Amino acid sequence: MIQTGEIYGKQTANKFVMYHVLKVSKQLITLQNIDNPLSLFETTEQKLASLGYIRVSQTPYIDLSPATAKHKKAAKKPTRCPLTPDSERPAPIMPDLFSA
Repeated sequence: MIQTGEIYGKQTANKFVMYHVLKVSKQLITLQNIDNPLSLFETTEQKLASLGYIRVSQTPYIDLSPATAKHKKAAKKPTRCPLTPDSERPAPIMPDLFSA
């Protein structure tokens, strides 16, 4: 049984193409090309197997759960390490060529 979030792949002539399962309905499965997110297509489970697609991963690759307003508010900007003082600049690796 195919589930949303799984990864399927197919070997083409020159590379291995992977697809993310976006949606599964009773008849159709919607796949999205991982390399090109604008590329979507629908197929059936039987056609997927007959065309040589194999399941690469059952673990969801893309988190499809929508972020709620609470989660967005709770997300904070990353804080700097307290041991890194903001006032000190790191020493240059190479001397500045344009300083006189």
